[in-house]
Amino acid sequence: MTQLQSPAPAADLADSTQARVFPAGRPHAESGTKTPLSPVEVRLRIVNLVAVILPVVGLAIAIALSWGTAFDWVQFWIFVAMTYATSVGITVGYHRLFTHQSFKTGRILRYVLGALGSMAVQGAVIEWSGAHRKHHQHSDEEDDPHSPHMHPGGSWGSGIRATIHGFWHAHVGWLFGQRLKGMGRYTPDLRADRVTCAVNTQFYWLALAGLIIPAAVAGLITLSLSGALLGLLWGGLVRILLVHHITWSVNSVCHLWGTSPFRTGDRSRNNAIVGVLALGEGWHNNHHAFPTSARHGLSWWQFDPSYLIIRGLAAVGLAWGVRTPDPARVLTNRNVRAATNAEITASADE
Repeated sequence: MTQLQSPAPAADLADSTQARVFPAGRPHAESGTKTPLSPVEVRLRIVNLVAVILPVVGLAIAIALSWGTAFDWVQFWIFVAMTYATSVGITVGYHRLFTHQSFKTGRILRYVLGALGSMAVQGAVIEWSGAHRKHHQHSDEEDDPHSPHMHPGGSWGSGIRATIHGFWHAHVGWLFGQRLKGMGRYTPDLRADRVTCAVNTQFYWLALAGLIIPAAVAGLITLSLSGALLGLLWGGLVRILLVHHITWSVNSVCHLWGTSPFRTGDRSRNNAIVGVLALGEGWHNNHHAFPTSARHGLSWWQFDPSYLIIRGLAAVGLAWGVRTPDPARVLTNRNVRAATNAEITASADE
């Protein structure tokens, strides 16, 4: 997620973003070796687990307590539909299509995906994509917008307090900092595209539509003002809260807790819990190893519904040029070194 700010003018053009060159001297555990966890790391894993699961558990309890009064099947399905639609707008649209261009599609579908992402209220598409490209360019370095390990002044330090501070910064704190500057050089391709610029300019209207639609649908189904207000609550406000925290967990949890099957030069992690909740985005170490791949779940058991959606679109001719890493290179690069963008094989899925 990027900072919520006014859409930038399309004329703000600069140099194109370059593929990140990973530092060679960053230490990384070799294949087959394990470093024992320190007590601080154990406590940190517990904190991260609670931070991811507790909001979802709390939401489930609130739904159970509200059932039949402020929550029923109408609100449930509106909540599920809006959560899934706007999450797909972020994962398939904002992230894999606009930011990394891991597949191609026509203007209408590109606009729809951008509109759904805007309804998640995580910022305009060009700013969101620019911040994410900068994150990849400087992952876990001082210029990373949302690293739990580093900030513009250097490292967050060591110990549990410093780690929690870094977690908070990566999860949500960075959103309240100064507006990111010099972002034009990361998004010249997006600013040159008329559809992307239209979605970017219409961000506030699309975000408002994401509140009006569930309220209108619930009002029409229940034929009541109270039903419309509950649709606004569950399909709008509560849904935004849930999707926000799931997206933020990719920034925070997936750079602190999980596994690193690939050497990427940063501290990205695969996290199964976030992988499921974020529709495949939690296989973050895979993503950092192969950033322009449409597929993040590289093993059969790594659930990646966002990739399945892209495959489905390709199967009916609505997407093409789907980029995935060659299986031989995935095997070769596992636990050895980071893959660069040149190692991504552009191949259309059958």
